[in-house]
Amino acid sequence: MNRSIMLASTALLALTALPALAQSTVANAPKNVNVQDAQETADADDPDAIIVTAQKRAQKLQDVPVAVSLVTGDQIRDLGGVNIANVQYLVPVLNFRQSGTSLNQSLFLRGVGTINFSIAAEPSVAVVLDGVVLSRAGEGFGDLYDVERIEALPGPQGTLFGKNASAGVVQIISQRPTRNLSGYVEGSYYSQNEWRGRATLNYPITDKLLTRVTGFYGQYDGNIENVAANVQSTVNGYKHYGIRGMAEYQASDDVSLLLIADYRKAEDDCCAEVIATTPVGITAGALPGVTIQGNKTRQIEQNLVTATNETSWGVSLEADIALGNNTLTSITAYRSWDNQEIRDGDFLSQPYVGVAQLHDNGPQTGTTFSQELRIASPSGVPLEWTAGAYYSRSVSERTFTRSDIVCSATTLPAISPGLFPCSTAPGVSTVTFPTGTANFGSTISNIAAFGQATWNINTRFRAIGGLRLTLDNLDVFHGRDTTLSGPGINPSGPVVGGVTYSIAYPWPGSTSSSNLSGKVGLQYDIVPESTAYATYSRGYKGPAYNIFFNLTATGIGAIEPETVNAFELGLKNSLFGGKMALNLAAWYAKYYNYQANNPDLVAGVVVTRLTNAGNVSTQGASLDLIWRPTTNLSFSGGVAYTDAQVDQFKVPPGGNPAAVVPSGTQLPNAPTWKMTLGGNYTIETGGFANVNLGFQSAYQSSQLSQLDPSAAVRAATTIPAYGILDLTAGLASPDGRWSLLGTVKNVFDQSFTASITTGGPGGSLRYIIPREADRYWGLTARVGF
Repeated sequence: MNRSIMLASTALLALTALPALAQSTVANAPKNVNVQDAQETADADDPDAIIVTAQKRAQKLQDVPVAVSLVTGDQIRDLGGVNIANVQYLVPVLNFRQSGTSLNQSLFLRGVGTINFSIAAEPSVAVVLDGVVLSRAGEGFGDLYDVERIEALPGPQGTLFGKNASAGVVQIISQRPTRNLSGYVEGSYYSQNEWRGRATLNYPITDKLLTRVTGFYGQYDGNIENVAANVQSTVNGYKHYGIRGMAEYQASDDVSLLLIADYRKAEDDCCAEVIATTPVGITAGALPGVTIQGNKTRQIEQNLVTATNETSWGVSLEADIALGNNTLTSITAYRSWDNQEIRDGDFLSQPYVGVAQLHDNGPQTGTTFSQELRIASPSGVPLEWTAGAYYSRSVSERTFTRSDIVCSATTLPAISPGLFPCSTAPGVSTVTFPTGTANFGSTISNIAAFGQATWNINTRFRAIGGLRLTLDNLDVFHGRDTTLSGPGINPSGPVVGGVTYSIAYPWPGSTSSSNLSGKVGLQYDIVPESTAYATYSRGYKGPAYNIFFNLTATGIGAIEPETVNAFELGLKNSLFGGKMALNLAAWYAKYYNYQANNPDLVAGVVVTRLTNAGNVSTQGASLDLIWRPTTNLSFSGGVAYTDAQVDQFKVPPGGNPAAVVPSGTQLPNAPTWKMTLGGNYTIETGGFANVNLGFQSAYQSSQLSQLDPSAAVRAATTIPAYGILDLTAGLASPDGRWSLLGTVKNVFDQSFTASITTGGPGGSLRYIIPREADRYWGLTARVGF
């Protein structure tokens, strides 16, 4: 109790999750959300107003009856961030689950998200890029470059944003073209041999045709040493490059068009799963070259480098058409995402007698077409409304091969008691090479109609209401041939061409669902500087299938849709003449048929698979603040208290009836306390350069990494509490044409882990160590015109 009181007191001092924005962001907000109205209001009433698009129209942050956490692109860049994984250190209600490959990574808001390895399931936290919903979780972890801002909207947001937003939305808004000829070139070097570069050209071809092009490149060796012979020696690095182009055309006073196209290539040897506890039994000596020391372990010994190769591209066309005082918006988009997962599944450098080598290779292709059409009233009228329709079709296919080397005898001597290495050289060991290949895929179709309205009853009192009707259809297929034995093999399956299959070949599945969800709420201006709101939201996430390599007849049933009832109370305050924004929110949400990866029993072996885990809930409170006491000094930060837990666990069909996760168990990736605090100070020297100083700190309490019925496993896979501090210092010309910035990350060299899971050799634990778990430094130079 005392510790909780102390943390709460510290949190009130630490304050909020919103970065300080020095100026209005209206200029970069999409035109289809009545930016002109918001700009006029902001200029007249509050020239430093922060404008967000959390309700698909431009509004002041302090007027929106939704909890919103903001991060600027400059803030991410200055602190050395690359993708959304770095944003979690700036937003207390946001957590990121890192996995061995980007395909299986997940976002969590207020302790709720989806962990899954299935090709036929969608995330609970939607990532929206410039108005386009990214249908797969892995698509949302691309590089953040030329970003204007990121808006994190916790809680169900499906009324306006769609079905895969049952836990919230993360909006990424890119910099828009402007009427000024401008650009910049930027280069960075970070320790451990990391290089980054980016360049932007903003070119107005005419007053009506504006363009902007940004390219980037980055490469990094990694933070983990691989001591295996004849294999890449450093891992957890990357090589990324890409380009984004925009063209905005004002066809007339009533019609504007925005065309966006992007391309990205990524080659990651991330993320190596470090064996951080000593194996026991026959594999006790299987890692002779590794120094094992918990979350300080920085070595692996693996003869296959775990990697992800990605190619993604997309194009979207947004049209905004004035219809009287209303605005009609059309967003047409097509995206392609190809991902190849390469994984060392035995985590060792060679096969041993009784310990098989297991290597995976799983290329995947995916495309999504989407069309949104909506019409919005102007802002400031007695009844503000938005209504629209949405369609998307997402197709994915994967060919996954698992290759084993099984050794039953060898002539090589033991390297430790009972541990005999094997070789594939002729006559040295008795080995076989069982293998299996599965081809599987999914087609997810979604049609929806939605609307939301705000009735301005008077100048201080407003009522909010909205509905969304969703129709989902999901088709899947799966076929696998294998000579492997063990989990997932059903010897009584059909025989086709002399091969025994684990399930029908090919196996098709299909399910559909309809849902009516929505939102109601009230908003009241207590005084002009203080606004209170209360909302109820009904959220929905569509059905799924657990389609993956090891699929058996036990797991072929459809996974039911996930629904949520959520309540939120908020208070937004503007203090000291607008120099401080102090926002509070409290919430309670209960999820039914929660979709999650859970422990399961297959052929006598405990594995995990996506199921309806039962009912879970999250409740808590958050506080956000922006404080700018002077023109040159600003503070930002945040604190969140989250109690996310299992209410009633549901054993999956065919699972072990005894494998029940107890009620009250903390949900994974949901720390009870999380807080951030940052500050920036500019010293105007009156000379050739000003001095910029800054800091950013983050703290989180312990969090569960693996949901499991065993108390011992839950204890072993709990990530201890940790805190980190980053410092920045730099020079910048008074006119903003050039800057030089130095950054020190994790000043106190606080080691921690991003993930802890079971399943390592000899009962060991697997850790994923992020780069932020070590101290490192960087230098960034930027020249603009």
